[in-house]
Amino acid sequence: MAKKQFFISAEEGLHARPAAALVSEANRYQCELSLEFKDRTVNLKSILGVMGLGIPTRSDITIHADGQDEQEALLGLAAVLLAKDMIDADR
Repeated sequence: MAKKQFFISAEEGLHARPAAALVSEANRYQCELSLEFKDRTVNLKSILGVMGLGIPTRSDITIHADGQDEQEALLGLAAVLLAKDMIDADR
């Protein structure tokens, strides 16, 4: 199992479009992926689960990956968050 923590810096938080892009990217991988925020964990391959967390700006999230392509998945998901200006690359 692998995990990576991210700080959501976008003013809107993790809103619909970047959440959809994140879920779309997650579905490219075979490993199990989950998103943790404030003691709640959801399946990262479910848009309803991700949106249900209501992640605001200045929040720490953790992505957990478990499976054959877990490292590749974490890198791909980080790239999506960075491309959508959701995270600060320097943090």
